[in-house]
This record gives sequence, C-alpha cells and structure tokens, in this order.
Amino acid sequence: MSIGEAAKALGVSITTLRRWEASGKLVAEHTAGGHRRYDLAKLKPELFRSEAEACRRTVAYARVSSHDQKDDQKDDLERQKQVLELYCARQGWT
Repeated sequence: MSIGEAAKALGVSITTLRRWEASGKLVAEHTAGGHRRYDLAKLKPELFRSEAEACRRTVAYARVSSHDQKDDQKDDLERQKQVLELYCARQGWT
C-alpha cells in the first residue's frame, strides 16, 4: 500500500511514517520510481491471524532479580510489567 494508505491505516501522519523509516522502526519497500510501499500484514499483523492464532494468549514474565532491590521491588516490577505489556501490544499479542 502507499504511504498515504499506510498512514491512514495506522492513524499517523505521512511525516511520522517517514521518520519511523529513517530511524529504523519501520521498513518500506521502494518502487523503481522511488515511491514507498508498505505491507499491511507487517504493519497490522493482528488483522491477518488465523482463527487458531487469534485464540492464543501470551504469557509475559517479570521479576526482581536480587534481594538488594527489595526497597524498589514494587516500582521496578511495575516498570517491567509496563515494558512487557507495551512490547506485547506492539507485536499484536493478547
């Protein structure tokens, strides 16, 4: 799909897609004429899952690694949880 269609599908601006590509967050194919083309299956993989995959759940594991972190365990564990939830969401995992 074109950059405009991809931007609309993701709910971001065309400039954002160009910035993401420049930073390596996103990969676009380029036509012979230099136009960007995006694969919707890579941008929004949740739209292309089979029924069996859609029923799958992901389990993420976080822990505090040492007794020395006891005072900050709750905060550290909460940060780890947020990072894992964000990563899973970006992968399109439930």
